[in-house]
Amino acid sequence: MDRKKYYPTVVVSDIHLGSEHSHTQEVTDFLNSIDCDKLILNGDIIDGWQLQKPGRKWKQEHTRFFKVLMKMMETRNTQIIYVRGNHDDFLDNLAPLTFSNISIVKDYMLEDNGKRYYVTHGDVFDTVTTNMRWLARLGDVGYTFLLWLNKHYNRMREKRGKSYFSLSQAIKHRVKNAVSYISDFEQALVKLARDKKADGVICGHIHRPANMHYGAIHYLNSGDWVESLTALVEDEQGEWSVVDYNNVNAFSSEDLLTRQSAYAAVI
Repeated sequence: MDRKKYYPTVVVSDIHLGSEHSHTQEVTDFLNSIDCDKLILNGDIIDGWQLQKPGRKWKQEHTRFFKVLMKMMETRNTQIIYVRGNHDDFLDNLAPLTFSNISIVKDYMLEDNGKRYYVTHGDVFDTVTTNMRWLARLGDVGYTFLLWLNKHYNRMREKRGKSYFSLSQAIKHRVKNAVSYISDFEQALVKLARDKKADGVICGHIHRPANMHYGAIHYLNSGDWVESLTALVEDEQGEWSVVDYNNVNAFSSEDLLTRQSAYAAVI
């Protein structure tokens, strides 16, 4: 039996359980393959917006995901920090709450290896989500359509013997307003980390994995389990990497920047 890969800290976000585009089985397999002391679920784990829609229901695969979390707590004594996101904002009335090894919070300060990382889902800086909920839901409909289009596009590629390509991400990354939004989002999170006297910030929300530095501030984004299928992992020396489930590799900040540049240039 293969030994599980060990990481002191692992961060996953934006699983969107309840959405038809969630890769629930893949994230469950990933968590089954690792051991960690601390698992941070950084928002939008459960997609309450999607589950409220007619015909949507809780599935067995969603239950299996939470069973894996319970197994991690039982066998490894893993501490689980659940940071609420905008799609699981139904947790607002519970946070902060701690029971057993699980804490439900609105944000979190990770202190490890002599460094402090401010952990937040990131939606607090999205004024559309925070102040104009109806418009955010309209945007969610557009994003869902992009994912539908992406599925059919990749079926055509598969028939032609071509590898998977995220059409939806390519479109987002080439739209001027989307690129500007991502830059503004990153800058806002970096400023907050400075204000909180932190060494870095860990977020999700925009479904774009990242591992980079803005001056002295380390900016980390765990990506998502809808498109990128990525997580953040910390090794025993305190170094952070982005793990790509599809490639079963951990990428440094330099590797990730190279991959993102090449990815955005396609199409």
